[in-house]
Amino acid sequence: MSPWGKVAVLIMLIVLVTVLRSFPMLLLLYLATIAVCMIARLPLRKIFLWYTLPVLFVLSLVGIIAWGEPGTPVLTFPLFGFTPTLTDSGLLLVGLLLVKALIVVTFSFFLLMTTRYNHVAGIIDRIFPDPLNQIFLLSYRFLFLTIDMTGSLLKAVQSRGGGIIHSFRVQGSIFARVFALTFIRSLDRAERVHAAMNARGYRGTYTTTQAIPVPSTPGLVLLLLASIGTIGIATAALLAPAGVFP
Repeated sequence: MSPWGKVAVLIMLIVLVTVLRSFPMLLLLYLATIAVCMIARLPLRKIFLWYTLPVLFVLSLVGIIAWGEPGTPVLTFPLFGFTPTLTDSGLLLVGLLLVKALIVVTFSFFLLMTTRYNHVAGIIDRIFPDPLNQIFLLSYRFLFLTIDMTGSLLKAVQSRGGGIIHSFRVQGSIFARVFALTFIRSLDRAERVHAAMNARGYRGTYTTTQAIPVPSTPGLVLLLLASIGTIGIATAALLAPAGVFP
């Protein structure tokens, strides 16, 4: 699949997860993205480990809202004069938003892991105007440096016995220090990267003339059919009365 085709599919997925409210359909869509990653022979174990941040982000946003949803009570307990109640509808809301986030995140990983950096940079440079394209390009490049630096710090901690779980408090303190050190070193690394770019002639504009492969004729036909299907599903979901369309 060409880089432009992957971007088009990502946009379609974003549209679908925005309008769909059926958990089984969203689950099938998520399994389809996992199947695509398996066909591309991507390291699923690493992808699952990278789920930590989006999962925590979704739970931090929806975790409180889920307690106020009407429905059949599942968990109730008194707390400072209040009685928080978690219902089946609240759990379903958490599940829906979590699956939606994982669908987009998984295919985004697929796009980034199967597309050359020059092609990703070219797409960003053509889609976003200045200075947004510069922000995305530099952030995307620095992301790999931060991941490599974090991996080195974790290996250093494990070599000193930090990988042995003593207690939740001790382990949490160790990893909190690791992330704090990563943040501090990232600032220093960013300054050194900026100085190196200036030494190589960077003057605030990072442009790319990399030619990006376009979809083949069969690929364009498939993208057209997929776009028509996505528009049809989105229209049916938006115009249908509540409860009629999943």
